[in-house]
Amino acid sequence: MADEANPLAALLVDVSALPGVVDPRIDYGELVLNAGREDVYTLFKTLRDDFAFAQVMDICGVDFPERSLRFDIVYNLLSVTRNVRIRVVVATDEETPVASVSSLWPNATWWEREVWDLFGVSFAGLADHRRILTDYGFEGHPLRKDFPLTGYVEVHYDGERKSVVYDQVKLTQEFRNFDFLSPWEGMTSLPGDEKARGQSR
Repeated sequence: MADEANPLAALLVDVSALPGVVDPRIDYGELVLNAGREDVYTLFKTLRDDFAFAQVMDICGVDFPERSLRFDIVYNLLSVTRNVRIRVVVATDEETPVASVSSLWPNATWWEREVWDLFGVSFAGLADHRRILTDYGFEGHPLRKDFPLTGYVEVHYDGERKSVVYDQVKLTQEFRNFDFLSPWEGMTSLPGDEKARGQSR
């Protein structure tokens, strides 16, 4: 079903018919598909085998705490032969795992571990759910929007014990909100302005 004038539009028509695909569209020159959580593995296998999306470039998470399916898992795939990227977005909640694609793309293991570590979304079929960016004793998932800004514990090296110690977070000063004005925005007059305005000191 190749369209020589607009191959991206033709590809959009073809992938729109795949099972589980919802709201297919072209955003900023890239294909974007929303997909149902139940059809993830079959969809990705078809994209890899039948549409030549041979590489998963990354997998990441986005947190929307106000939604019942609060997490979007975003897969960015690349077809070198077609010179096309496709983004597949899968929504899930805190309890329900998403099917792992690590058997289709072995490098997806690292991305899925990162999503689990930072957001707490588990992947069914992923053999290794160890943390990858945070410490093994870390509590919580730091990229969730409800994770406290200061965390739960702080880590430091204790010279007397000769080991790493976990303590409750102690703020050395009060928490402050900053106005984020640059020095140039916050200044209403610069030194020397009084001369230009004819003012005396």
